[in-house]
Amino acid sequence: MKRLSLMAMLLLLPLGEALAQPGLNIVTAAPTAGGGQEYTVSLQILLLMTLMSLLPSMLIMLTSFTRIIIVLALLRQALGTAQTPSTQILIGLSFFLTLFVMAPVFTQVYQEAVKPYVDEQISGEEAWNKAEKPFRGFMLEQTRENDLEMFARMAGYEELDSPESVPFTALIPAFVTSELKTAFQIGFLVMIPFLIIDLVVASILMSMGMVMLSPLIISLPFKIMLFVLVDGWGLIMGTLATSFMV
Repeated sequence: MKRLSLMAMLLLLPLGEALAQPGLNIVTAAPTAGGGQEYTVSLQILLLMTLMSLLPSMLIMLTSFTRIIIVLALLRQALGTAQTPSTQILIGLSFFLTLFVMAPVFTQVYQEAVKPYVDEQISGEEAWNKAEKPFRGFMLEQTRENDLEMFARMAGYEELDSPESVPFTALIPAFVTSELKTAFQIGFLVMIPFLIIDLVVASILMSMGMVMLSPLIISLPFKIMLFVLVDGWGLIMGTLATSFMV
């Protein structure tokens, strides 16, 4: 967390200096020795602020957050505890577990892209290309080949040399689709023990003629007791973390 905070502070340092200038030439570009163009600091700040507004979507779409939050939501539904744990707690758990899973990727991005760019060793375009590679590698490892081929074919990229050459516009929806499939598969396995408890309790109540009594009222303490006895939270968190290690 300290490294992420430092990275955010370093990225926002030029903002105060740029805002202090009386006139901001946002679209000014200067030619470089290699024949390219280097944009002004003010335009880089504009792009940075636009990128920061997309951070929530990037967190959901490019990381492990989607799989984790869906599994935890299905777990809460299987337990039948209504709003316990609350949605805020589930999001907080998902966020920090996402930081744990994505720590190697974030570290690589910081060391290879953010730090050299802040030290003015590489250009913004080079930093973007270097930051893309760790995320691309992580997403390709978690994406099913049939999903990747489907979106690549729909985008018109049928003749690709390797999965690494798939553009981000096709990789992102393929990754999200694969994450949804994996999350529901894990959620199905998590819900089976609780479903068995519900069926057993419902059968016992019907055999006793207690038809008007809801089985959920009786099965809820047994499901909570089972979940606590088997260290359910540890198993769920460990399974979710290890599911990304291929």
